[in-house]
Amino acid sequence: MTSEEMARAYLAQAEEILREAERLHQRQAWNLVVRRSQEAVELALKGILRHVGVEVPRTHDVSLWLKNYQNRLPPPLRNEVDRLASISRRLRLERELSFYGDEDVGAPPQRLYTEEDARIALEEARWVLKRCEEAWPLTSGSER
Repeated sequence: MTSEEMARAYLAQAEEILREAERLHQRQAWNLVVRRSQEAVELALKGILRHVGVEVPRTHDVSLWLKNYQNRLPPPLRNEVDRLASISRRLRLERELSFYGDEDVGAPPQRLYTEEDARIALEEARWVLKRCEEAWPLTSGSER
């Protein structure tokens, strides 16, 4: 698989994960909406970075790479780097808590997240994916 194919696969997978987050939102699984939103953002941004020739190490927050390689990004994304990086960083901080909960205080993830938390995470994930798709649309119907 080429780097370009991998980049497209990441973006397609991010779209599928976002659809899953939407279904979880309907089921009021707030913590899982946050978790899946983070995963969608991570994969979409990694896909864009791969598309422009940047290999990101195994990390869940790509904000540093977005900023360091801003000049390589498709023009529509260059002006959005600060917001993209902020979303990546913020959702990364929620990744473990939204899945495992807070063992220090004995709170399962279902008790830590609210509908508002889920709404914000989902809106941010939708925004990131929309920006990525506008900058680099998937052209093959089989990838959607």
